[in-house]
Amino acid sequence: MRVLVVTDAWHPQVNGVVRSLEQLHAEAERLGEEIIFITPEQFRTVPMPGYAEIRLSLARPKILYELIELAKPDAVHLATEGPLGLLAGRYCRQRDLSFTTCYHTRYPQYVAARYPVPPAFTYGVLRYFHNAGVTTMVATEALQKELLSQGFRSCSLWSRGVDSELFRPLPDASDNH
Repeated sequence: MRVLVVTDAWHPQVNGVVRSLEQLHAEAERLGEEIIFITPEQFRTVPMPGYAEIRLSLARPKILYELIELAKPDAVHLATEGPLGLLAGRYCRQRDLSFTTCYHTRYPQYVAARYPVPPAFTYGVLRYFHNAGVTTMVATEALQKELLSQGFRSCSLWSRGVDSELFRPLPDASDNH
């Protein structure tokens, strides 16, 4: 299976979204599946106002649409709600293509803490993006319940777990009989 992942979060960012996508790619390869990424690396970017570490893609729709078509995906996943995710969502809706999304960050609370934007407005924008997909993947049951209560249509659990190759708990002292 060839899965196209469109993401606005990518290297050189170091965060949970990028790390989750790196692990998704590694696991897919291990299973013999193919992941193709469309990322900000493929476009000119500008710093996000107020958060310069995040780069926003200045993608022309025609170029993004050509990249999607060149990928010839069996499935499409929109990992983020930024410029690339929004444009890719528009592409999929115009062509009646199914896609999934993922909710990584509590944007309504984040935005409201920094700007005079009510959470209800931000939830509305997020519902428009995520409800167009088949399902929105979330990390916890609590987040699933929260989003469903805010009018998200379908939320599926996607536990990213712990990398057991990287993190190994020390044996409990009581195990040393």
